[in-house]
Amino acid sequence: MRTRCGAARAPGFTLIEIFLAIAIIGVVIAIVVSSYSHYRERMRVYQAVTEIGALSGLISNYVVDVHSPPDTLSQVGAAGKPDPWGRPYEYFNLSTSKGNGKARRDKSLNPLNSDFDLYSVGKDGDSSSQLMAKKSRDDVIRARDGRFIGLARDFDP
Repeated sequence: MRTRCGAARAPGFTLIEIFLAIAIIGVVIAIVVSSYSHYRERMRVYQAVTEIGALSGLISNYVVDVHSPPDTLSQVGAAGKPDPWGRPYEYFNLSTSKGNGKARRDKSLNPLNSDFDLYSVGKDGDSSSQLMAKKSRDDVIRARDGRFIGLARDFDP
């Protein structure tokens, strides 16, 4: 190949073409990594919902046998069971005066459950007794005595 001046040009890529290809690859990688992290977070929430449902079933079976909710998760064989973020699930027996003061509440300050509270503090590891508090919005909760299990931000009283 000859240029206008008559000098021969070597075949290959210019520096601009190489930088452009690297920039395109970088954008694609950023999109893939972002999508993957959102996918992993959704899977952690799904896992917490599933585990809370299973733990709730264990507690319900315990109630059928003993006629009252357990005081701790260790009584149903789930002491210190970690949530998908590596923190233990929170459990409070609401039928005792000790646990009743720690009842989770909706935006109208009504308790979420009448029997027991079971939840994960979520990704940020922080929580509040009120669901409308910012630090509680990512919690995975059990509400309406087990008829709702999901993210606190999705709960509509």
